[in-house]
Amino acid sequence: MKQSYLALFFLTVLGLCSCRKDGNDIGIKEYDQNQIDAYIKANNLTGMQRDKAGNVDTTGIYYQIFNQGKGEALDYDKRVSLVYTVKSLDGKYAITDTFVNRNYYYVGAATPKGLMLALHNLAKTKGTQGRFLIPSHLAYGSAGTGVGSSRLPGNESLDFTVSVLNDADIDKYDDAAIQKYLTANNLTGYQKVVSSKFPQSSLYRQITLVGTGTVPAIQTSTVNVQYTGKLFNNTIFDEFNDQETGNVGKPLGLENGVIQGWKDGLIGVVAGSKVSLIIPSRLAYGFSANVNPTTGATVIPATSCLRFDMNVLTVTN
Repeated sequence: MKQSYLALFFLTVLGLCSCRKDGNDIGIKEYDQNQIDAYIKANNLTGMQRDKAGNVDTTGIYYQIFNQGKGEALDYDKRVSLVYTVKSLDGKYAITDTFVNRNYYYVGAATPKGLMLALHNLAKTKGTQGRFLIPSHLAYGSAGTGVGSSRLPGNESLDFTVSVLNDADIDKYDDAAIQKYLTANNLTGYQKVVSSKFPQSSLYRQITLVGTGTVPAIQTSTVNVQYTGKLFNNTIFDEFNDQETGNVGKPLGLENGVIQGWKDGLIGVVAGSKVSLIIPSRLAYGFSANVNPTTGATVIPATSCLRFDMNVLTVTN
């Protein structure tokens, strides 16, 4: 009888272990493939291919290339600018705000691993747009990622849509994004202003109130302003309008210390004016993300177009 109980115990343990789906489970690839196949069928996704090298399945990534770029090859040591969306196949985890989902990093540093492989092996060049279904063993495995309501549980495969920006076309991409933003928000009356330093790039300016000042701002002026800065998803990332403490404005030198979009957008403006500037990424923070030094959180993602609404209090030359 004792031997029977002992045998039953080992069989139970073996059964539990075989049901686990983690990085060490030899059945995880098959599990992922079944999950992805069901997702493709349920969503009627046509044109998806499976990543293979010859006749040997290498990773299990399914993909569709919408547009093959003609830019620089995506070698692991190359920096790349991405705009993307991602969601789990069960739909419970989704990050689809493309005004936040922007990164600029080395291809070899892209995470998760499946995205790195998709960029290098499948997207191949800058300018490519595609969709990649990444199996869980190449995503975040059995551990998952995140915390709280935004947590991705373990063993979840991911659906990425990715645009790999071509550095040479960033100005065209930004201008298209600005035009879309203007239309979506029913914004009219903005005038295009060509940058003095980067003539291939333009910002959009609207002077909603012409001030009574007599001194127009020039490149060497100091302007004292109140302002609110927003991403295109209307998230406020910075503002200065603190009248309670007596700081009614912030004096800023246009010659240095401000982004190029301010230098170009405030030229000719007089005190008392109200101005709205919509600035492409090249004239803002470019490929660099703006990070909170205390928390390490990204405040302004890489390649972000920005909107500033401001009151010009004084202009000093």
